[in-house]
Amino acid sequence: MTIAITGGYVVPVGSSGEPGAIDGGTVLIDGDKIVAVGAEADVDIPDDAEIVDAAGSWVLPGFVESHGHVGVGEEGEGWAGNDVNEMTNPNGARLRALDGINAADEGFRDALAGGVTTVVVKPGSGNPIGGQTVAVKSWGRTADDMLLRQPISVKSALGENPKRVYGDRKELPSTRLGVAAVIRDAFTKAQDYVARKEHAAAEGKPFERDNTSEILAAVLAGELPWCQHTHRADDIATAIRLSEEFGYKLVVNHGTEGHLIADLLASKEIPVIIGPLFISRTKIEVRARSLRNPGILARAGVTIAITTDHPVVPINFLVHQATLAVKEGLDPDTALRSITVNPASIMGLDDRVGSLRAGLDADVVIWSGDPLDVMSRAERVFVSGREVYHFDESTGEGVTLDPFYREH
Repeated sequence: MTIAITGGYVVPVGSSGEPGAIDGGTVLIDGDKIVAVGAEADVDIPDDAEIVDAAGSWVLPGFVESHGHVGVGEEGEGWAGNDVNEMTNPNGARLRALDGINAADEGFRDALAGGVTTVVVKPGSGNPIGGQTVAVKSWGRTADDMLLRQPISVKSALGENPKRVYGDRKELPSTRLGVAAVIRDAFTKAQDYVARKEHAAAEGKPFERDNTSEILAAVLAGELPWCQHTHRADDIATAIRLSEEFGYKLVVNHGTEGHLIADLLASKEIPVIIGPLFISRTKIEVRARSLRNPGILARAGVTIAITTDHPVVPINFLVHQATLAVKEGLDPDTALRSITVNPASIMGLDDRVGSLRAGLDADVVIWSGDPLDVMSRAERVFVSGREVYHFDESTGEGVTLDPFYREH
């Protein structure tokens, strides 16, 4: 099906060298891809295209949540729906978030209501090495239907969480020293594993594979980034130290005190997925949490993405966190980039999502106005070219297309 979204204020949120907002623009969709974006006079609309009139509305790419637990930390389900943390082994590199996602989680419907069409689902932070992260779309019957890419990074944690979990058991790691040691030992073993594997291949001998070492070897080879849960400045410094010792690509997640060493992060070109921002200071390492921090990082030259860490903050509040960060000094353009193209780029997904550009997935959201205005709402949401959500003015409620109903 060909769809032409016409007449809206189109905000492509592309790279710095690409065109800016287009008043009265058109987004042309063919099947599941965007095929053209531009002024109405510059886009050739086929005669058989379905016309979606977006006059008076804003048209943007679907937002990207780069650090969430939607589907693995189900809302209102208690222990039965909590599959975030396999807290029985400090090294969970072989664990995959994909295997725990319930597509029926209410959080995915909330995501659509907030204009979020892509979610990077991550294991939790109870272990020094939590497992493999996955990128999914916010609509589908199963995680496999929703799958965008797997794996896209490995989740790791420093600081209070892992030392509390294992310290309560009087097991390693019960200190920051122990947490770093677990990570260092795991990478050292992975290096030895790679050497043995290469030697066996050269000798033409069989080799017994190990899923834990295989995924860590991919990190060492630069194939997957290392998503490091870390709040305090000293823990961020440890994350940098470990990444430079083993040569892997580091992505700071949370980064609550990242603003204290923003110049260091910028000089090393380490991105920060910052947040959640709508939380109380529930533990010592988040006492510096502030809506001013994203702006401080961005002005220092750090590439930032904003996260809700859903369900810590409801995922539909992603854009509101960006809005209030603007109130506290974040540049508005950077705020929009922090929930679109920046998270897509940080997580290696910008060839598929995060912008309105020909060739990318047709994840498009029509807003009633500027999404950074808290009074604006997502009116229509398209995922891979299919309208899956709309706001019903007559009832005052959002309506999500039922993925389990087959006669669509």
